[in-house]
Amino acid sequence: MQKELEYISLKDIQAILFDGKEIAFTSEIKDRVKKSYEFLAEFSKERVIYGINTGFGPMAQYRVSDDERIQLQYNIIRSHSAGAGNPLPNIYVKAAMIARIGTFIQGESGVHPELVELLANFINKDIYPFIPEHGSVGSSGDLVQLAHMALTLIGEGQVNYDGKFQPTSDVMKKLGLNPMGIHVREGLSVTNGTSFMTGIGLINLFDAQKLLQWAVIASVMVNEIASSYDDLMNEKLNAVRRQPGQGEIAKMMREWCAGSKCLLSREKALYDGGHQNESVFKHKVQPYYSLRCVPQILGPVLETLQNTARVLENEVNSATDNPIVDVDTKTVYHGGNFHGDYVSFEMDKLKIAITKLTMLMERQMNYLFHDRINEILPPFVNMGVLGLNYGMQACQFTATSTTAECQTLSNSMYVHSIPNNNDNQDVVSMGTNSALLAKRVVDNAYQVMAIHFMSIVQGIDCLNSANKLAPKTKAIYDEIRAFFPKFVEDTTKYEDIARMQEYLRSKRF
Repeated sequence: MQKELEYISLKDIQAILFDGKEIAFTSEIKDRVKKSYEFLAEFSKERVIYGINTGFGPMAQYRVSDDERIQLQYNIIRSHSAGAGNPLPNIYVKAAMIARIGTFIQGESGVHPELVELLANFINKDIYPFIPEHGSVGSSGDLVQLAHMALTLIGEGQVNYDGKFQPTSDVMKKLGLNPMGIHVREGLSVTNGTSFMTGIGLINLFDAQKLLQWAVIASVMVNEIASSYDDLMNEKLNAVRRQPGQGEIAKMMREWCAGSKCLLSREKALYDGGHQNESVFKHKVQPYYSLRCVPQILGPVLETLQNTARVLENEVNSATDNPIVDVDTKTVYHGGNFHGDYVSFEMDKLKIAITKLTMLMERQMNYLFHDRINEILPPFVNMGVLGLNYGMQACQFTATSTTAECQTLSNSMYVHSIPNNNDNQDVVSMGTNSALLAKRVVDNAYQVMAIHFMSIVQGIDCLNSANKLAPKTKAIYDEIRAFFPKFVEDTTKYEDIARMQEYLRSKRF
């Protein structure tokens, strides 16, 4: 089924990435792209326009003769295909191609319509260009990685198709596709922009949004284990803070814990007038911050992801190449829309937010493992013989070390500009590096979250409290126990951690 596009929303992107929707274009878009190309083809005659009859970057001061203009476009693609490192996974490449389509359908790039159609075919037919991780400084956009994309569009290089890397020319021949032609500035347009960092950012965002959902669920379940008082998520309590994210997290927690028989009511337990003669209260009057302050900690995370979503959706629907071809005013504007600071800054903020989320999960896990703190569970939720068996003890090492790596990776990339390109690019965004580091933080967070949920279900079984859980959290418990059964004797855990990560990533809410 095709998804006809006019404006590309985040829901559209998810449908294309995860639900098999194919891209198609409205007649208005096709007409817009065609008019932009026709205008530029005529306007560029006898005018000096960057990247059409000049060199690139600091070599823009050198004129390129008319009979070498086509070769110029091939040269930028081939010369800039100079990346290094591991190939980016297919899902990130596909997201980057969608972001590139988003730029071209604005009708501000002057590219030939066949380029847009070919890129759509790559997306729809699951053809993934080989794009290495390293090479971009984020201005003039993702030159190196996008050059690798462009290389496959002209029928060169390699693509991942049918589960393996193959010569692009062979795949195109097999599928009846023709390489894009060079007409005016197609080489520069494909290589110039923020689409690669935006593509990585989109997947980071979708993964982070799911992590936030899991963090709320985990927090509810840990509070159920602890038999916390439920006013930590009270609507009035959180409303007086006047921070909308905090209120939304509290609301999510109330929805997940509805019907729970584990949580306590402060009115019934402490406000009933029956404790006047107690000098020491057996049950904690207030739980630890990692349990009690979940709305206050995850609220800023939610608001950060909401802003990231806004910025990335805007970026997908922006013309991020240079120069900009404007049919309405009949001119070509030179500027810097390729500069990736918007995406770079958001990726820094996202990774900081997810690191804090990961720290919260690790501290909740420590609560479950530390018998002298929780006072209700055996050490490391160990259901075996203490001293002979070790429960989840070693898993905590993995979770703690991974959390520590997230903390180090959360140092800002956005402010690490290094001038290059003969100082033509004297202030750069490092947006792709920022997005890649955020990806590593998100991946790490799933590892910690996996161990945390393994610990949660073990803790529930230590107390035999599964039937007292809220219906929604009980459903999660049942799903996890279907592939991760209760254990008493020590077993290896690395495969369980991997299976748990797959469950967390694939779950659809």
